[in-house]
Amino acid sequence: MPGKGLKTLPPVAPSKLIAIGLNYADHAREQNKPLPKEPLFWLKAPTSLLADGGKIEVPFPQHRTDFEAELAIVIGRRVRNVTPAAASRYIFGFTAAQDISDRTIQNSETQYARSKSFDTFTPLGPYVETKIDPSDLTIQLFQNSNTNQLIFDCSTIVSFVSTNLTLLPGDVIITGTPAGVGPITSGDRLEVRIQGLAPLVNSVK
Repeated sequence: MPGKGLKTLPPVAPSKLIAIGLNYADHAREQNKPLPKEPLFWLKAPTSLLADGGKIEVPFPQHRTDFEAELAIVIGRRVRNVTPAAASRYIFGFTAAQDISDRTIQNSETQYARSKSFDTFTPLGPYVETKIDPSDLTIQLFQNSNTNQLIFDCSTIVSFVSTNLTLLPGDVIITGTPAGVGPITSGDRLEVRIQGLAPLVNSVK
């Protein structure tokens, strides 16, 4: 824990914060959406980042706002047009994240950036783990799943995104959420636990 007067920050300051959608088969089913044929991604505002221990602020309490526990990829080297086989060379490490989502807005619009980019809507951290295999990790919040259920694995995601835009050191890709998402309310304590990573803990106000 930081000492008195010290503030915890997110472990990276990305130029881009990229979210992958519908990347767990069980989550696609609970959303009543077909499985994607290639990764779906959009950009979230980097100003939505929130450090471990920070408070998630819900801007519209009358809206449904959901938690989404996710594994995050942190890019280590500038990369463009990398193959899946070589993609791991450009990954610095992994950390825990959340993709907080205003469902009321999300369901009323055809793109997701606004519903997922409010300040504090991307808790991330507390640390970046550089020596871990992301292919078979339990992931839990009120959810309980495993990264072996990913439709597109981490190397495939990095390769696909890099064919569309240049990734820079420190950029973050959150890889999708498993089934079991649910609403948050003021006073909730949310703890993301991913096997091999330090837990990410945030509260809601």
